[in-house]
Amino acid sequence: MLFALSRRTRINPLSITPTFSLLHSTTHLLSLSSDQDPPLKPLTKPQLKTLLLSHYNHGKFSNLLQNVVASPSVLFTASHNLTHPTTRSSQLTLDSVSTRFDLLQLAHELTHNEFNPESCCFRLYSSQNKGKFLVLPNLKLKVVIEALRMVLDLIYNGGFATFVYGGRDGLGRHTAVRYLKNLVENPDWWFTVAFDRAVFDSKNVGKLCCMLGERIDDGGLIGLIEMLFECEAVRIELGGFELGKGLPQESGLCGILVNVYLNGFDKRIQKIRLRMNEQNPKFDDDDDGGGVSGAVVYKPLKVYAVRYLDEMLLITSGPKMVGMELLNWVVKYLEEELELKVDRLRTVIHSAVSEKIECLGMEFRAVPPSVLRPPISEKAKRARLKFRRQKEVRLMEMKNARERNRKELGMKLFSNVFKKLKTSESGFKFEYNIENEVREIFSTWADEVVQEYLESLEERWSWHRELTAGDFLSLKRIRNQLPIELVDAYDKFQEEVDNHLNPAKAKKALEEKKRKGEEEEERKYSQRTLDDLTKLCMKVAAPIELIRKAVRLAGFTNDMGRPRPISLLVALEDADIIKWYAGVGRRWLDFFCCCRNFEMVKTVVSYHLRFSCLLTLAEKHGATKMETIRHYSKDLKVLDLDGNGEFYFPTEREVKKMGDGHLSDPKPIDGALTLALIRLAYDVPSYTCAAHFCDCSDTITYRVHLLQNRVNINPNDKKKWVPGMAAIHDSLDRRCFTLCSDHASDIYMGRLSLQDIDCTSYIDVD
Repeated sequence: MLFALSRRTRINPLSITPTFSLLHSTTHLLSLSSDQDPPLKPLTKPQLKTLLLSHYNHGKFSNLLQNVVASPSVLFTASHNLTHPTTRSSQLTLDSVSTRFDLLQLAHELTHNEFNPESCCFRLYSSQNKGKFLVLPNLKLKVVIEALRMVLDLIYNGGFATFVYGGRDGLGRHTAVRYLKNLVENPDWWFTVAFDRAVFDSKNVGKLCCMLGERIDDGGLIGLIEMLFECEAVRIELGGFELGKGLPQESGLCGILVNVYLNGFDKRIQKIRLRMNEQNPKFDDDDDGGGVSGAVVYKPLKVYAVRYLDEMLLITSGPKMVGMELLNWVVKYLEEELELKVDRLRTVIHSAVSEKIECLGMEFRAVPPSVLRPPISEKAKRARLKFRRQKEVRLMEMKNARERNRKELGMKLFSNVFKKLKTSESGFKFEYNIENEVREIFSTWADEVVQEYLESLEERWSWHRELTAGDFLSLKRIRNQLPIELVDAYDKFQEEVDNHLNPAKAKKALEEKKRKGEEEEERKYSQRTLDDLTKLCMKVAAPIELIRKAVRLAGFTNDMGRPRPISLLVALEDADIIKWYAGVGRRWLDFFCCCRNFEMVKTVVSYHLRFSCLLTLAEKHGATKMETIRHYSKDLKVLDLDGNGEFYFPTEREVKKMGDGHLSDPKPIDGALTLALIRLAYDVPSYTCAAHFCDCSDTITYRVHLLQNRVNINPNDKKKWVPGMAAIHDSLDRRCFTLCSDHASDIYMGRLSLQDIDCTSYIDVD
């Protein structure tokens, strides 16, 4: 087979690679020799913050491009952030960076405003749509963009509103959902802001630069950001599905810039919320000074807001007029002040009581507390009572077995002692004194017996009757004839019997305990009833219909909803097939673990994806489904080179343990489902790995297959495509990349996306 190869990348090798200290200026760094300075190391966040604050004067940051962004230590830190943890473990060095581009030359260009972003961009044209292309930055420009992101993140992160999520460390979708579930009470009306799909034009970019100029007095840095928009290396498209999804058409700088652009809007919303809270304070039911009695239910007017990049959800409690006024103000402010195009047909107010709303990829609904925390049904109570009885029976069996073992052990001990005494002439002698140990053992057994009998009211009756029978010492003529010490001891004994074994006191205590339990149950029932009538909570659910549509679209199931094999994956290794399925399944489990109907998502992953993977493996090897299950098991276990079993797909036990208790903000990689890497059927010359700063030369060439081209569906077609599901730009379809085994495995597993590799270094295979 004839084929031609060409590498699409620009490499500038260095002849000299000196190393430098952390916080030296660029001028000094260029003049020092490598023998005098320690190896270059990435800066920590406090070090970068100290460097940034050293250029803060009179309320603004100045000379950031020349003294901060252009610093080799900052650029090296940005290079370190772009590497994957697999590469990071081998400690990125300046030599590894130098094989891609000259870091010192880049620092010099940024310092003297000689850096041209357009020369570092590459256009990928679509094979399906003629004239449609995607602009991708090379690795050199990605480092500059990451350095800008780090600087802007430290400048603005502390000034954003508390309800702003996305583009910030530790504040992702799950954090926003946790806020909605725990803090939003009694929502009456809500609406989401939908934008017309449009790219930031020159007006929006100019307004963004003016906003940056309010805190940054550096024309070079702001001009560089403007140049990135002009050459389309940074592209913000509101109303689409690219923001916050980890797709290659999204830049790492987009999140922080969107937050900066909407920061003024967020501040106004925050002022509205505070003013509403001041006008409608929340009274405590137990506060007598508030003038509100416990029988009155007071619902203050509240405004809640959540924004994840370009997704906005605003909630109001109270009359509809309050929500309508807020909706009109939001639309007017976004259109007039920020010059954004709002889709008025989709930006409408809905009733939180009777209508659900979709946001953050999930469905929200206002429900009574009993829906989220339902009371125990009679069937569940009977089942719990049956379980307790079975537990008591098991405990009784264990107690009888323990007593039997004690008896047998005691008989053996006495038999052994008797035998020793009988056969010994001088008697049986102990090597050490065991009286204390024996006394402790019998004391423990006695305490256990006493505690057991004290728990039974019938046993108390029996003991009390036997110990108080024949109370002849109550007769005065008898008491006078006995010693005083004996009479006092008997009276004291009777007092102890009455204190510990008196059935009347025990019965009264049991009745009091039962009465308190009934009162507590009535109080909980009345409070639960009151909450159901007066309180509403947030219910979060996964869009099951959309998930099922995605399952059918990807080919996991047929038209009847039954699992089927995917023939495209037959060309992969067995472990890679399982990893691809595992990547899709784990992404769904991590994303929807905060939903109320998470059990249905578990069923989709455990049944449809698991058996589709088994059928794909069966089709590859020409085996039956049962033979495949016997070989791999239902947990899809594969053997490594050493013969040890490895599990990539979540096992059934792992799936059962997953839930709301393990919330985290996973890395947004929504392209795991729409992306498939297929290894070429023939060998090609080996190149270095396309992952950022990976020097591994033991690579394999893979071809990218995108879902939308495989099923021949336009992602903009809402009827055929799954609404809200992201799609990778089709210009990357059927491109070939060389990857090492570790990074290829991470892409299959969904831990790595095409945004984390240098897409400009693809290979042309003809």
